Order: sequence, then C-alpha cells, then structure tokens
Amino acid sequence: MKTKYAGIFQITLFFILAILMVSITNGQSTHRDRRVLKDSKKAKNAFIKVDPSIKKWFDNAYGYVIFPNVGKAGLGVGGAFGNGIVFINNTAIGRANLSQVSIGFQAGAQGYREVIFFENKSNMDDFKENKLKLSAQVSAVLVAIGAAANINYSNGILIFTQPKGGLMYEVSVGGQTFNYEKF
Repeated sequence: MKTKYAGIFQITLFFILAILMVSITNGQSTHRDRRVLKDSKKAKNAFIKVDPSIKKWFDNAYGYVIFPNVGKAGLGVGGAFGNGIVFINNTAIGRANLSQVSIGFQAGAQGYREVIFFENKSNMDDFKENKLKLSAQVSAVLVAIGAAANINYSNGILIFTQPKGGLMYEVSVGGQTFNYEKF
C-alpha cells in the first residue's frame, strides 16, 4: 500500500518540477514576453466577452495582472503555473509568474485564465515587491454573465478566473505566489 502512494507522489512531483523547469528556462525571452502580451490582450477580451460588466474593473482599477494561460495538474499533490503581464493605466509595465502547490484530494488537469485587480498603489506595490501571497482564504470569482456587476475588492484585491479546458476534481489547500519583474 505504501509503495502505491509513493509512486503517485513521485509522478506528481516529477510533473510539477518539469513544468517549473520548462517555465524557468523560458523566463527571460523577449519573444515569450510578446507572446504573453498578445495572449493577455486576448484574455482581457475573452473576460469582457463573457461578462461585459467586468470592463469597469479594467477601466477603473489602479492596475491589474493578467495570466492568460495557467496550467494546473494534480494527483494528491498538485501544482499550477502561469506567466502574465502587469498593467497600470492599461499600459504594460512588467511580467509576472504565478506558481501554486496544493495538497489534498485532487485529480486531473485544467487550464484557466486569471486576472487580479489592484484597488490602489499600495496593493500594486505589494505585488511588485513580491509580497503578495494568496492563501486558501482568498477566493476568486468565476467569470459568468453578470458576475462582475455586484462584487467589491477584498483587502484591495479582486480576482476573476475563467476556465479554458480540462477537468479537475479538487478539495485541497494551497496558496498562489507571484514573482514580478519590470520590463
């Protein structure tokens, strides 16, 4: 019985490390930045298409970061990773990456988009100084028609996600961490 779970753990750990290694080796590429910027603009349009009321957040937030392609997978132990672009006044100012490790009942893989809005300079500065870590207590709003209309910031932060594909069952605990780099 122990051997079965040890094998699952090793396979999951290998998968997470492989994703992280590929992401790190692609980290400084100008080509990657252009691709992620293009994907971020498409993701912004996709968020607005699904729920036009989210446009007010893009227009009025101090700043935001869009992760257009986040991949998540797990089997007992899971991980997620994505690259994004940081905007202030709808102008790209830098790149960011998102990483997450989670432990709990989970199986599968999925892709999604994520946008994090910052209410003010202080919240954005925490993100830019790599001080922002989202815990299990912070929840994201799943984008659907009208979802953005009647919600507000929580501690100066507002998060929306939009599924892109895949299937994942999950009851887990884990947090997202971020790394910001100025262009």
